[in-house]
Amino acid sequence: MLGFLKPQYCMLSQQKISIIIPVINEAGILRNTLSSINVTSDEELIVVDGGSTDETMSIAQEFTDKVLVSKTGRASVMNFGAEKAEGDILLFLHADCILPDQGFYMIRETLKNQKTAAGGFYLSIDEHGPGFRLIEYMANVRARLTSLIYGDQGMFVKRDIFKKVGGFSDMPLMEDIDISRKLGRLGRIVFLNPPIKASARRWLVEGAVFTTLRDWTIAFSYSFLRISPEKLIKYYKEVR
Repeated sequence: MLGFLKPQYCMLSQQKISIIIPVINEAGILRNTLSSINVTSDEELIVVDGGSTDETMSIAQEFTDKVLVSKTGRASVMNFGAEKAEGDILLFLHADCILPDQGFYMIRETLKNQKTAAGGFYLSIDEHGPGFRLIEYMANVRARLTSLIYGDQGMFVKRDIFKKVGGFSDMPLMEDIDISRKLGRLGRIVFLNPPIKASARRWLVEGAVFTTLRDWTIAFSYSFLRISPEKLIKYYKEVR
């Protein structure tokens, strides 16, 4: 229902949103993502670099003066951004993901419900083909069944709740699943439509079938077999 609201309603809420984007060597896609974000006085854009060697930081500085540098590691980078954030709401957005047009309004309205601890968006992939539609479908079924917010789904949470669970755990992988579990103990996890749009680059570079099965296997191994992220990280490849 939220997806059908008109743009003029977006200014009704007063809660400030801090958009935190962790980056490392994202020069190829970052300008496209940042140019899609319409930041007003009710939002702030924070880009946190974890050690880029390309033009990532200079591109980020075209869009915001809040370009920070942190030690490498996605959890550390996002926690550092959260520490520097001024917003009442924290939105963690990957550099290759585009929010829907009404994203900020949807987030504010969702978090007005005191029973909601956090949320994310359903997933769409920016590529044609039935294989990608199947991946989307399975990812969204997984979200509904498990209430786990993956990193490419635009996790949003009130800052006080984020602090209450201690932020992201310092781990090389699966920090999104870990914090989702903690947040789920405090309230509902909500997923929103229209979906977020994620780049297909990981699936295109490594192969759609391989990438999907590998990611599912890693998540299953961590969630159910209790294999540590330190062991699983060697099977995961960051694609830029």
